[in-house]
Amino acid sequence: MTRSGTLARVVFDESHNEAWTIRPEVAGAMQPAHPSDASYARAAAALASRDFVVVPNVEGPLTAERLAECEVLVIAHPSDPAWERTTGTGSPRLSADELDAIEAFVAAGGGLVVLGETEQEKYGNNLNELLARFGLRLENDTVQDYEHYRGAPSWILADLLDGARGRSGDLLARVHAACLYRATTITSSNGAAVLARTHDSASSPARPLIAAAAHGRGRVVVLADSDLFGDDCIEELDHRTLWLNILYWVARPDGGVWPVAARQAGEEHDPAWLVLRDQTNALAELQGSDGSLVGGRATAEAHVERMIAAIGELAPKFPHDRQYLRAVVEDLRGWVAAGFAKPDFTRALAEFRPELQRDDGIEHLVLFPMYKQNGSRDTRFEALIVRVPWPDWIADLERRRYDNPKFVPVELIDATRGYDSECAVLFPETVSVAGRPVSNFGAIFCDREAQRLRRLAGVAADLLRLNLPPDAACMLASPAISQQAYILWDLIHDRAHSHGDLPFDPFMIRQRAPYWMYSLEELRCDLTAFGQAVELEGQGVSFARYVQYAILLDRLLRFPITGARVRNYDGLGGQILFAYLHRHGYLHWTDNHLTIDWARVGEGVAELRHEVEDLYRLGIDRTKLQHWAAAHDLVAASVPPAVGSRWASAAREFTDVEDPRPYIDLVRDDEFPLSIFYSSLKAKLAA
Repeated sequence: MTRSGTLARVVFDESHNEAWTIRPEVAGAMQPAHPSDASYARAAAALASRDFVVVPNVEGPLTAERLAECEVLVIAHPSDPAWERTTGTGSPRLSADELDAIEAFVAAGGGLVVLGETEQEKYGNNLNELLARFGLRLENDTVQDYEHYRGAPSWILADLLDGARGRSGDLLARVHAACLYRATTITSSNGAAVLARTHDSASSPARPLIAAAAHGRGRVVVLADSDLFGDDCIEELDHRTLWLNILYWVARPDGGVWPVAARQAGEEHDPAWLVLRDQTNALAELQGSDGSLVGGRATAEAHVERMIAAIGELAPKFPHDRQYLRAVVEDLRGWVAAGFAKPDFTRALAEFRPELQRDDGIEHLVLFPMYKQNGSRDTRFEALIVRVPWPDWIADLERRRYDNPKFVPVELIDATRGYDSECAVLFPETVSVAGRPVSNFGAIFCDREAQRLRRLAGVAADLLRLNLPPDAACMLASPAISQQAYILWDLIHDRAHSHGDLPFDPFMIRQRAPYWMYSLEELRCDLTAFGQAVELEGQGVSFARYVQYAILLDRLLRFPITGARVRNYDGLGGQILFAYLHRHGYLHWTDNHLTIDWARVGEGVAELRHEVEDLYRLGIDRTKLQHWAAAHDLVAASVPPAVGSRWASAAREFTDVEDPRPYIDLVRDDEFPLSIFYSSLKAKLAA
């Protein structure tokens, strides 16, 4: 998966005398006076600017072998040359073998888009023989409607219906208007979803114009006109968005997953690693809360010696970690020599420098005594093998725009039992050291974060009947897309902690503050990442829209209902975002359906970001207590505080003192409880 896009390969058939071509020079030969009237070049370019590779089929029949090389087939109005100027190649009729090959292609998971035309029967093609296999038919109709578009009866403004909802994707997301020219109509015998139909004022009233159907593992979309995506029309109304939605929808079979490039089996299968992992697990069972030994000295010494021997066997396979692994052995021996007291791995931590080796695919062997930030703070030895995904396009963005030399995305290849938790980070401050830990790197498990997003947001999208755009649905089905979205999101988020109008310690690691302050800081960085992703998309980095989807879906659907309701600052950040967008009309909960106004939601995110930034900017002129109170008021404007809150503005009776930390003890564990919406969603997801 790269920024330029390899989600799917689209074959645009031009071997059956089609009236459309994606090749500009051929369009010029077909229609010298007005090439746009024969060109789908802009439609192809729109796909190529996203995640698709688009190629014409001009070399011969649509065989099973040729179709095996693509994910989507587009057939756009084949015609006898007596009726249209065409590509001039082959017959407009598909052979019996081609019909069989196309049906098998769709059944196996392929996508098919068929564009028909008015007076369908006269063109000499046999598209209806193909469509009959999917329960669909293009009628021999010519619709007219005098009431709905510019007073021109041949322009048929579509009556848009329901594009479907849930994790499969809403084909009409962001589509508010579409117009067909001299259209026919469609009939269905398979219960296909009708996306658009004629108005009651049309000559053929309330008849389908666009239909979508599943067949086997694949998907089919049929349109009653071929002009709406031609060069002359694709920029009209919402035609470009509709075209992209259709291609994303058919490109992703329902429930399918676009594969990540296979990783060769590695050191996680090495017998020495299995020894190291198992011995580390056994040693952890002998450790007390601070990591010191609580019993079994001889047994612990035996575990350590076996661990050291295993590290020695594995070290040649991790030559870039040579100095670090040598220091690990020294610190292990030092721990034994010191009588198994609280471990001090200062030396090893200083030598572990993954941020200096951000090469795509490089792997590290890691062993530290540490605690997990979102789990028990008890210290235990943990061993991991991690892999660094660092695609060239993200490396380039980091160099040119988002300098963040400490940021390291990692994938968890294998680990000891401590990583059976929800832990998604490997930070220096989690390592047991005698003094203050050196902070050289910050490693984020992008694979774990992306997997949780895909799992939970997909289920929630179904439960809430969310109007999920088809490209967002692809992200939720794709480990590759979702993971790289997380890498870019975290790269920008992590950097944002040190940019903007900030308190002295933006991470607030060494501060004691009410937990909503942490919520607002994490939310501020996510809103910043969202805004940067909007800018990147506007500058041609189309992949950045996946960052926007990931932030919204994770913040709105996962964060609020994840974790205990004890000062859950990440959960509160999601509650704030949802409530703000709902209060200002950027999302709607109507008829038990969650609808996001995708065309405007970015404006709502930007407005909330400005409010948080204003809070920060004015904060340096306030006392600490005043700043905390102003932040509470900002949150409370969207998320009501708990009944009986001592911090609520109406009940707040505090004296402004230099050290207001004792007032933190008055904060309720769940100062901002879940709304009815989230309480219900949490219960349904748990079920």
